[in-house]
Amino acid sequence: MTRMAWRGLVLGLVAGVFGGIGGLGGGVVMVPLLGAWLHLPQHRAHGTSLAAVVLTGVVGVVPYALGGAVAVRLALALAGASVVGSSLAAGFSPRVPAPALRRVFGGLVIVTGASLPFDALVPAHAISGAWVLPAGLIAGLVAGAVAGLLGVGGGSVMVPMLVLLYGFGQHLAQGTSLAVMIPAALAGTVQHARHGHIETRVAPWLALGVAVGAYAGGRAALALPNGTLRWVFAVLLVGTGLRYLIGRRKPAV
Repeated sequence: MTRMAWRGLVLGLVAGVFGGIGGLGGGVVMVPLLGAWLHLPQHRAHGTSLAAVVLTGVVGVVPYALGGAVAVRLALALAGASVVGSSLAAGFSPRVPAPALRRVFGGLVIVTGASLPFDALVPAHAISGAWVLPAGLIAGLVAGAVAGLLGVGGGSVMVPMLVLLYGFGQHLAQGTSLAVMIPAALAGTVQHARHGHIETRVAPWLALGVAVGAYAGGRAALALPNGTLRWVFAVLLVGTGLRYLIGRRKPAV
């Protein structure tokens, strides 16, 4: 096994645990580390990350589903819209400059992470009745676009939406988010592959590490109290976003 393969395996394990605990695809960890540790160009880091995110969702959702923490009917509606958003955004991603991707990515995770601990400021169950499905379609499109463009699972958008707007508990929001990200990440991966944005020397090992880490992270998340889990999610996101915005930048190649 090459040094790059070993690094991909370890990186995937760390990202999988992170994703399983936070209900994310792990892309908020994988994207910056693929650039900093494996020196992948920005667009290729996003594409390679998204390929591994598919497996994060598949494996990470299992412990949540077994614990009854997946809203299946809403997840189906969100998933259909997210596939459309992911495919369109991934196809558009080559036109977006790498520095812009970095800024958008860092800002996104900071804002969404910081919003969660203050969910009490938002009216509970703000979306209900006839608005549930239309709002779900919009949320799915947005989360899918984030996944396709930034190489993450979309959970950094989906989880806060489900908590703040639908009144979901943190466990249910994260489990539903993981279920939704599977088709969205798969659709985006196809588009990135067409543009040559997947590093095939790393992706299989990254995916293997992610599979192990995501299941372990999901089991750990279910053992944490809802409030504690929400703070863990928020701190992880804000810390990652700050590191990504202020960290040393390497020129894209």
